[in-house]
Amino acid sequence: MRRLVVLRHAKSARPPGVDDHARPLAGRGRRDAVAAGRWLRDADCLPDLVICSTAARARETWELAAAQLPAPPPVRHDGRLYGADAADLLAVVHETPDIVGTLLLVGHNPAVQDLVLLLAAEALSDALERVREKLPTSAIAVLAQHDPWPRATPRTALLTDLAVPRGPDH
Repeated sequence: MRRLVVLRHAKSARPPGVDDHARPLAGRGRRDAVAAGRWLRDADCLPDLVICSTAARARETWELAAAQLPAPPPVRHDGRLYGADAADLLAVVHETPDIVGTLLLVGHNPAVQDLVLLLAAEALSDALERVREKLPTSAIAVLAQHDPWPRATPRTALLTDLAVPRGPDH
């Protein structure tokens, strides 16, 4: 069984004069990213490999989340996740080495939401309906699949978890 963990970056700031790729996290986003890391740790959803967008807000989300893990996994920053669509993300998933049991993608909407909806055939709870409505910032979707990464195809995964971790003062 393989697990694909999809993490939407936390809430970003919009400072004047800063281009989209360089936008940092807002204060709320920093708190939520820490909470996301705690959720991953407490849910025993520890990735073997992380592929993260090169955008500042995604990188910062992962850095803050990873600091909550007992041993941060290897991370690869991939520019294809910025401005991607679901098909682009699936192509990245297909390249994952077979040794990786749990892969975590840190990316952006609408691509991460669309990827979850593309892959999930069903869910253990109302998670699929919730993802259809919205995948909020710092949301974590966990998909389980039997096939090797290169054979991940639409409607073959089970959405086992959906969490929206929030930090204090939210």
